[in-house]
Amino acid sequence: MSEFLSFSMGKHEARFPVNRMYSKRHLWLQQSATSWRVGFTDYSVRLLQDVYFLEWSVDEEDSVRDRQEIGEIESAKAVSSMFPPCAGTIERFNPALLQDPSGINVDNYGDGWLYEFRTEETLLSAEQYLEFLKSAWEDAQRTIKGQVNEG
Repeated sequence: MSEFLSFSMGKHEARFPVNRMYSKRHLWLQQSATSWRVGFTDYSVRLLQDVYFLEWSVDEEDSVRDRQEIGEIESAKAVSSMFPPCAGTIERFNPALLQDPSGINVDNYGDGWLYEFRTEETLLSAEQYLEFLKSAWEDAQRTIKGQVNEG
C-alpha cells in the first residue's frame, strides 16, 4: 500500500496517496504508460458526499481547454460542473462509472477513477497539493458555511 498525506477537514480527514500528482481542482492523476488516470481526491468526495449521477458533455478523444466544463456530477449536496485538471485530451471514460457512479463514493482512489487523460501540463505533487489545501481552507470553510446557511 502506498504512503498517504492527510488534511484535517474539521471532524473528517482527507487522505492523499503520495504516488500521484494533483490539480487545484481537487483531482488526482496517476501515470500509466501513455496517459494519466484521473479521479476525485478525498477532499472533493467529502465535499460532494454520496455521488449518484454523472454526465459528460465531451466525448472520448476530445481535446479540452483548461477551465472548460466537461460534465456535471450530482450528489446529495448539489449538482456541480466538472472541469479537467488542466488542458489536455480525454482518452476514455471509466465504463463502470457510466453505469453506476457510486463507485466514486466507495473507491475514489481505485475503481472510482473518472477518465484517462493526456496532458503536457505541470501538476502538483502530493506535498504541493496539501500546501494548497492549507492555504485555501479558510475560504473553503466560508463557502461551505454560506451554502449551508442558504439552504
